[in-house]
Amino acid sequence: MKRFTGRLTQQISLSETLGIATEALWSNKLRTGLTMLGVIIGITSVISITSIGQGIQKSVEQQIQGLGTDVLQVSAGAAKSDNIVQSAGTLSTLTWEDAKAIAKEAPSAKLVSATLQQPAQVVYAGTNTNTTVYGTDLNYPDARNTHPQIGRYFNQEELDGSAQVVILGSTVQRTLFGNNSGLNEKIRVKGEIYRVIGIMEVKGNQGPVDRDDAIYIPLTTMSARIVGNNALTGISVNTIYVKGENQDALVAAQFQVGNLLRLRHNIHSPKDDDFRISNQADIVSTFTAVVGLLTLMVVAIASISLLVGGIGIANIMLVSVVERTREIGIRKALGATHSAILTQFLVEAIAISTIGGGMGAGLGILIACVSSLIFKFPLVISVLSIVVGFGLSMGVGLAAGVIPARNAAQLDPIVALRSE
Repeated sequence: MKRFTGRLTQQISLSETLGIATEALWSNKLRTGLTMLGVIIGITSVISITSIGQGIQKSVEQQIQGLGTDVLQVSAGAAKSDNIVQSAGTLSTLTWEDAKAIAKEAPSAKLVSATLQQPAQVVYAGTNTNTTVYGTDLNYPDARNTHPQIGRYFNQEELDGSAQVVILGSTVQRTLFGNNSGLNEKIRVKGEIYRVIGIMEVKGNQGPVDRDDAIYIPLTTMSARIVGNNALTGISVNTIYVKGENQDALVAAQFQVGNLLRLRHNIHSPKDDDFRISNQADIVSTFTAVVGLLTLMVVAIASISLLVGGIGIANIMLVSVVERTREIGIRKALGATHSAILTQFLVEAIAISTIGGGMGAGLGILIACVSSLIFKFPLVISVLSIVVGFGLSMGVGLAAGVIPARNAAQLDPIVALRSE
């Protein structure tokens, strides 16, 4: 009780109140630390989960935007087996001629590219790998924002002549050639020899798909030598990419492309479409909304630990009032006011939650940084989540300290002095 001597006057300054509260908390370090634990876990969870969620969201947005948000993806129809609809592109309902018609007759289509893809084994010397072969036209690099970083893309003459030339994705290039570029080397694709004329720039992963694990050959070569079958009306393709003048032009382009393909395919109602049109911008918006909702839901669940932390603070403070009844009686007998006692216990509760909030914020930021480095997504530290986290921790401390502080302030000094 000596630590209070000389400070028990009727008017105690805020600095003295903080000093008394600090001494009280420091003298019970284990109890104080355990009380803080709930707040630390809650704030850590809120900040780390929010930052990780926003980082993943940013990463996917960058990947999709890297492909261009001003692009429509027209996929071939889906086959049905025993009333089970398979994935888009399992029917040969689109042709290269469809793509050429879109380029010619859809005013909002700035650039059109057709692709035909199929998995295949690629072999060089004693090394082989399974990858995806894309048969494409000359517009593909601009339509997909994917250009060779070494060498070149094939030209019109090679497209017209079904030339056996190939451009490698960086993953395939590293697998087959290691540190060498492999330029002008010859590889086997499904048993036939192709000359490497280029290496594509690195594009990274799009979700679980490695966009660099691919090779590119002329569409005519793909149709004639690898797929081996054409549609009755021309070369069949899996996907047609339609690039608009800008993102705003995609709505008009989608309307024009849909109507044109229905006319060409003799379809009278949109519900009978044998193709599907996807808008990259819509994909970004949908994904952002979904991740945002998931992040909000997880943060809400994590915030429950703050409530638990608040209950822990209230319990400990109530116990503290009981343990310090005699101390409170002495202070009141020496002239400490009702508000002075109330303020001290409130300050102790707020101090516990604020210090716990600070430690939780630091730990949450650390977890977000480590996660960003390990899983390779952009580090996004949400200032709002830190501010809200601190606000919540102080609010929890204030709310949890009100009843214990009120109980302490209302103690009768005579009764308090008689307590053991």
